[in-house]
Amino acid sequence: MIRFYLNGKPHELTDINPNTTVLEYLRQHVRQTDTKEGCGSGDCGACTVMVQRLPDTHSVATDSPFYTLNACITLLSLIDGHHLLTAAYLADNPAHHPERATLHPAQQALVECHGSQCGFCTPGFVMSLACIYENKRLANSTLQDSDLGSNDLSYDEVVASISGNLCRCTGYRPIIDAGLAMQQIGAAREGRQSAHKALAIDVMASASTEFAAALSSARTPTLKHSLTPAICQGAKQLFIPKTIDELNQLLANYPQATLWAGGTDLGLSITQRLVDHETIIQLSAINEFKAWSLQPIENATGDNLAEAKELVLGAGMSYQQMLPVLEQHFPTFAQVFERIASPQIRNMGTIGGNIANASPIGDLPPILLALDARIHLRHCSADSDVNEIKATVPQDEMMPLADFFLDYKKTKLRAGSYVVAIHIPLMSAHQHLFIHKISKRYEDDISACLLAMRIDLSDDGQQIVDTRVGLGGMAAVPMLAEQCQRFLMGQPVELASFQQAASVLNLDVSPMTDVRASREYRMHVVQRLLVKCGKQLLAAMQSETA
Repeated sequence: MIRFYLNGKPHELTDINPNTTVLEYLRQHVRQTDTKEGCGSGDCGACTVMVQRLPDTHSVATDSPFYTLNACITLLSLIDGHHLLTAAYLADNPAHHPERATLHPAQQALVECHGSQCGFCTPGFVMSLACIYENKRLANSTLQDSDLGSNDLSYDEVVASISGNLCRCTGYRPIIDAGLAMQQIGAAREGRQSAHKALAIDVMASASTEFAAALSSARTPTLKHSLTPAICQGAKQLFIPKTIDELNQLLANYPQATLWAGGTDLGLSITQRLVDHETIIQLSAINEFKAWSLQPIENATGDNLAEAKELVLGAGMSYQQMLPVLEQHFPTFAQVFERIASPQIRNMGTIGGNIANASPIGDLPPILLALDARIHLRHCSADSDVNEIKATVPQDEMMPLADFFLDYKKTKLRAGSYVVAIHIPLMSAHQHLFIHKISKRYEDDISACLLAMRIDLSDDGQQIVDTRVGLGGMAAVPMLAEQCQRFLMGQPVELASFQQAASVLNLDVSPMTDVRASREYRMHVVQRLLVKCGKQLLAAMQSETA
């Protein structure tokens, strides 16, 4: 069974096709047609909805942040244990209190600022703006009154919040104006409120306590807790394991099952290719996949072995969950996130899914290649008894990420395998990282090509000791430019070294031509980007010595 709230009302489902998306459920099953379908591929944002994770206790009080997602490519089962909100619910729950229905500040601001024309995209913009408004209200509830004015939404915050929503009519200016006006409208109407009066709490407080208790107990793993389908219909079934052991046992029984993490690309198999997956194993409830840690590097070589550490990211960490970790340990890497997909996609997409998807234009793999990342895989096998739950014999494998990709959409994963974690060595003071993504649109667009370059310098900073050049969008797989790397080793830190290395790139790769760019364009751009990395390095060194 999956349990969730939809616009303040509890829902419990068992008999439903596991391939059902949130959008399909809203529009076809419960006739909640305020959520629109635009592209059906997670690009336009018309289907944006807002979600908040429900508490793990029987209490309804929660300060969990709200987040948005694309309903068109999100499995309904991923909403298990959450409160799902749509645009119609925001107007002060008019279905429950028609005599006092008022528009949410995001809706009122769009009216007053004339932020809608044809209106088709408007519900999605409402949800994106309401999400940032409600999260800011939660943040403000912990501040002193004297600090509230300094915590207003900025222009950049509003633009970032709607970067995953497309509009053909308005030119965005009135929508941005509406985002900047929301807090003033809300403050004038209601004054400062407690976080526990936030949007997702008011109706839940009067909802069924039995439902809340069942929801809480469902999150407590028990022996063989999730070895029966959470939902099924006919031969189609979906499992939601809560632990690694449960996942291993499920894969032993269903090695051909579809593993579903965020599904931001896999969701297209349903909406675009009309695939009906027979067996789905959903990974979202396994907390171990969402954890990160710093660990000593095993079998490290070189100087300062005692200080050699690596960042270990669980494969189920979403982009949004990774961001604060990367900001601390790899700030250059973190800065690229504003160029990767949309807030809706970053809230759902995972690092393990991005790598296992093996797309040649994925944004993370070239960067991870440049950082000498390793990938931790687990392969599950089983005994031959098909009449009982099979005993699993998982085998772990660690390898350089560069060895993981075999060919277009082909990797070292096999039936019954999954990604456990990614290991990234921390950088030293003599290492520098530069990343450049080229796309036709600055935000929310797929790369035409991406170059990530790590440069290791000698102690005196005069010589290139080692380097890694990760390339995306240049071949059938993400790759390292090995000839270019070898050329740069031992070269002096001069612009001429990088200019000469750029001419070697054509020995590493013959780029592809597709709708995003020609092979000639890709090669020329990447060569210029490599030279740009050299210029950035020289500028950084001059700044350090100034």
